[in-house]
Amino acid sequence: MSKYLIAAGTAAAALLTSTAVHAGGIERSVLNVSPLFEEGRYLEFSFSSVSPDLTGVGGFVPAIFGGPFALTGETNDLLKQYLTFGLAYKADINDRLSYALIVNQPYGADTDYGLPAGTVPDVRAVYGGSFADLDSYAVTALIAYDATPNVKVYGGPVFQSIEAEAALPFIPTGSPLGNGYSVVADRDWGTGFVVGAAYEKPEIALRVALTYRSAIDHDLSTTETLGSVGGGLTVPSQTNIETPQSVTLDFRTGVAPKTAVFGQINWVDWSEFDISPPNYPPLIAAGRPLVNYSDDWWTYTVGVARRIDENWVGLASVTYEPQIGTELTSLGPVDGRTGINLGAIYETDKVKITGGINYSWIGETFNVLSTDYDDGTSIGIGFRVGLKL
Repeated sequence: MSKYLIAAGTAAAALLTSTAVHAGGIERSVLNVSPLFEEGRYLEFSFSSVSPDLTGVGGFVPAIFGGPFALTGETNDLLKQYLTFGLAYKADINDRLSYALIVNQPYGADTDYGLPAGTVPDVRAVYGGSFADLDSYAVTALIAYDATPNVKVYGGPVFQSIEAEAALPFIPTGSPLGNGYSVVADRDWGTGFVVGAAYEKPEIALRVALTYRSAIDHDLSTTETLGSVGGGLTVPSQTNIETPQSVTLDFRTGVAPKTAVFGQINWVDWSEFDISPPNYPPLIAAGRPLVNYSDDWWTYTVGVARRIDENWVGLASVTYEPQIGTELTSLGPVDGRTGINLGAIYETDKVKITGGINYSWIGETFNVLSTDYDDGTSIGIGFRVGLKL
């Protein structure tokens, strides 16, 4: 049954490396605790590149935004290519205790509508100059304890940083300097925690792991600009955000001498998340945050791993994220996705190399100006290199 373990033990984490393709909210990677289950000392590097393609079509400008009138045409491609990196190190303390340090980039946004083109009511003229850029890093320190030969419990602190910048030129501010709004948030560090437990039955390569990641508060020093973006009235402020709590269920089991199935269910409490700078004009006028979500997101992945020979394992899986079906921010108009993931593992006594490719269809949604975002797609590639020290 050890063949099951090799085929399935890293399968879910391996393919999920390349499937963090604009998941629910601004999530880009799920915490991967699989290094805790490696034997002895283990070092892992991961990398992924994602190239999404999404445009918005038409819309309607209401009176609050200077209308009413209809928008024509379509925006430029607004979701930009991005890279993510990860690092993990695991070592044993004694026969029952081990620890791991895991670095990842859990959240991110890279939206850019490009420069204005044409004149209103051309949709490119309305959204031109709009962009959002959010970066994050998280360092998770885990201690694991083998409570029984079959049960492992683990937990530890999370140290997370976030910085962001955004602009919406079409937002009316009522300022004599003109319309437009932008905000810059300086990097801030917050702390949270992770707890989890896993059950294993090695004779059938069964492992089920449940991991909880807490919400993390950030008190961001922000600079808001009201009026002409980049040249209006600048206001210093403080903006509090709380990145959401989440629960992840990972599972795998052998089903035949050279075949295993694996999967993951990920829930994120996005309904409790919002970004509400205190001077954001629509927030003042109508209680509308800069970014928020009306519901939580669930993401499901199921796949199969098949051993090809002593060194090679083939992987295939499907990822599905249901749409929440509500108006979304123009800075991240992605609602649901369906993805196909293909990959392979090459493993020797000392090295384990995993590669994967993902193709996703992005769900249709709309924003406050009734601009439709549909027919979006994304291609992602990912690599994970593990070294047994």
